[in-house]
Amino acid sequence: MTATQKEDPPAPHHSQARCGTLQEGRRDPRVSVVVITHQRRDEVLLALSRLVALPERPHVVVVDNGSTDGTAEAVAERFPQVELVASPENLGAIGRNVGVARVDTPYVAFCDDDTWWDPGALRTAADVLDAHPRLAVLTARILVEPGGREDPIVAELRDSPVRGADWLPGPALGSFLAGASVLRRGAFTEVGGFSERLWLGGEEELMAGDLAAAGWELCYLPALTVHHQASRARDSHRRRRDGIRNTLWTTWLRRPVRPALRRTVHLLRTLPRDRVTAQGLWAAARGAHWVVRERRVLPPHAEARFAALEHAQRTSTARRYVS
Repeated sequence: MTATQKEDPPAPHHSQARCGTLQEGRRDPRVSVVVITHQRRDEVLLALSRLVALPERPHVVVVDNGSTDGTAEAVAERFPQVELVASPENLGAIGRNVGVARVDTPYVAFCDDDTWWDPGALRTAADVLDAHPRLAVLTARILVEPGGREDPIVAELRDSPVRGADWLPGPALGSFLAGASVLRRGAFTEVGGFSERLWLGGEEELMAGDLAAAGWELCYLPALTVHHQASRARDSHRRRRDGIRNTLWTTWLRRPVRPALRRTVHLLRTLPRDRVTAQGLWAAARGAHWVVRERRVLPPHAEARFAALEHAQRTSTARRYVS
């Protein structure tokens, strides 16, 4: 599909019929939930208590990324209905790949261990994805808890400058937020899931570019709501370091030379001048050999999405490399 296509092909008849027969309180067989967690026992238990109570009754897969705080044992004891994958190591975002491989539903909702979906949101997402077969990703409105305030990133999603197909049910996106999105499993597997090299931190951008290159659409849908109660158990310095590295790697893996240079120069000018930034830049430089070897520039229609985001990225108050 190119950026000039105007019509979305009709949804398969069996999907429409199945959607129409679903009733409130009955399990929705179209969508599963994959949760990744690491060293956040209390947070993931709270999230799971919300997820298992959803009216859609989704199949929930929890991938514990090598926790040593008793997370896996607590999940197994308190939520026997949840499928648990206890990894001996921290897989980062690749834990989502592991979780997706364990489900057979056409759609997968991702959760971090400090997020949970609003009742009815997963059914709405499945209905919308059924109706739009070339739509790969739906990103939800994010409410920060406690208090239910909109996350600052919501305004950027709502006012996205990206141009997508005319049939999209919401604003087109150039990238997405994994912990607040529902994905089409077939599209996810088609592009290979999340990159093992990126591990965690801005890993969505590379996948978003590859989805667009393959002809898939991404959009924001305000009718979906996900709640985020940010955990205090986080290594903010590592998150910033890996985010810097992954931004540079993704940029040079997929963007043409001039846009890649512009983004690199902007980062160098605006990043904090400290040890964490130096570590992130050094980590990015150490991967230069494989980035050059695996570089594959996006086709024009996919590159146009990233180009449209350049101004928003430079002026964003919600996306900052701070820790």
